[in-house]
Amino acid sequence: MKKISSMFSTLQEKLTRAKSLSDASTQQTGQASAAPPSARDRTHRGQLFFEYLLVVSLKKRRDGDGYDPQITYQFPKREVMCRLQREEEERCMKAVHLFCFPEGIDWVPLTQYRSETFSFVLTEVDGSRRNGYCRRLLPNGSGARTLEAYCIISRVACFGLFSKIFDEVEKRRQKSKAMIYPFMQSLRESPLPAPGNTVKITSFIPESGTEVISLTRPADSWLEHVDFHTLFRCLTDEEVLLVFTAVVMERRIVFLSEELSTLSQVLHAVAALLYPFVWQHTFISTVPKVLIDVCSAPTPYLLGVQKNMLELITDRSDMLIVDLSNGAKTKFITKLGDEESILPVKLKEEVLLVLSARKHNACTDELNKVVSEAFLLVFIRSVGHFSQHFKRCGSGRQFQKKSFLKGVEHKSHLNFVTQFMQTQMFDLFIQEEETQTNPNGFFHREVSEYHDRRKKEKTRTFVQGVVV
Repeated sequence: MKKISSMFSTLQEKLTRAKSLSDASTQQTGQASAAPPSARDRTHRGQLFFEYLLVVSLKKRRDGDGYDPQITYQFPKREVMCRLQREEEERCMKAVHLFCFPEGIDWVPLTQYRSETFSFVLTEVDGSRRNGYCRRLLPNGSGARTLEAYCIISRVACFGLFSKIFDEVEKRRQKSKAMIYPFMQSLRESPLPAPGNTVKITSFIPESGTEVISLTRPADSWLEHVDFHTLFRCLTDEEVLLVFTAVVMERRIVFLSEELSTLSQVLHAVAALLYPFVWQHTFISTVPKVLIDVCSAPTPYLLGVQKNMLELITDRSDMLIVDLSNGAKTKFITKLGDEESILPVKLKEEVLLVLSARKHNACTDELNKVVSEAFLLVFIRSVGHFSQHFKRCGSGRQFQKKSFLKGVEHKSHLNFVTQFMQTQMFDLFIQEEETQTNPNGFFHREVSEYHDRRKKEKTRTFVQGVVV
């Protein structure tokens, strides 16, 4: 995975600069984000549900002019750690408050606010990743109040699961903040269920009594961080296909929306369309204002930017900017121009045909199944023959590029396959395959079933020709 130490250094510099300019009362320590979780990182059996619950509050500046986000509570407490552990955690936590309040605006107390849930990824110097889940809410009370953000840091990538946990957190917060922590302690002491399994948490709420909360992980671990509803609510099938093409070609892509939840859900959904391949470049689902310069980077990225920051993106050449806003006059503010000609026509028709069969009121699991199958077709049809082009080499295997290209079944796919082979996601996928002696993952089984069907179809066609 691509390291982001340079981005981390930039963030540190900007935080220092911001501190001197704003004279904030405190600054947290930690690290910025990058690539989305890979398929292997999405299953953490035997681990905790979460590592930390952080409360990020808006606190008045010393000069009384405005508010700054600050971490005001952490569970469990950091004091129980040794010095080296504390230093490591401080480096990791530095960016959390920025991602909880990424807008970079002058916050004021509010009387109304609709709670929203979004996520981000913290990537450490060694490439390991932690997921941040955030619920911003306005506590109960009279008059104007400042927002609070409840942030869970976890090694587990499962947005739907933590969204349900936040529902319980918010329900307790509206009664008393003190009621949150016994619930989170029970959750922390519970075993993380394997994909497809359920764990039950018992929690007591005054006036309501004892409640049993069931938390279930989706059966498909590589889809448990994904809900495609928001993506297909914001974009048509054809528009999603165009975005998919740009992502497969590893381009610079910016998504715009005013809602943080929309940005995080869409970016994770887009990254999931690449399965079994994994986005290897910069990935920030909600870009804090202090990091907006990352849009000027010449390397590929997937970025979520709030629409009011669009004017800060001064260089818009060679990038795809997608407006997710309702009623947007055009969904694509800028394009490279070749997005519609890269994927073979018949492949696009097949994908659109599968997508058109989905139900409009499909639940998350049903929609995820249809969408993932539709886009998996692209890779099965175009590069699914990859497994036939490895040569044994010592204890491993070596990929044969020339024979692989010659083996492309449809010549109309050749241009796409040639370009796709140059991407980092394809290269790392093949490198990993070369280390496997007998791979038998989900994608391998799907490819095998496709080839079996093709053989049967050819045999049936041959027999019918002989009979005639």
